[in-house]
Amino acid sequence: MTTTTKRLCAALLAGVFATAATVSVAQTQTTAEPTHADTKAAKKQTKADKDANVAQAKADKKKTEAQSKADQAAADANLKNAKKAD
Repeated sequence: MTTTTKRLCAALLAGVFATAATVSVAQTQTTAEPTHADTKAAKKQTKADKDANVAQAKADKKKTEAQSKADQAAADANLKNAKKAD
């Protein structure tokens, strides 16, 4: 290997080790007990997620109903056209 290749490999390995050390430190620092504000925020987030899920379900239901009506109208039109063709 050339000197440039060796230096490049050394720099890459140093970067990998530095990243691994940073991740390790970050993981050990996130194990602190949640504060009251954190708990309150988590509860609000859970409620917001629930409300969003309910709203999405309602929207999906309306979309399904609208699609069903459109499909029925198309079927009626096809039946009407078929009767005219006879």
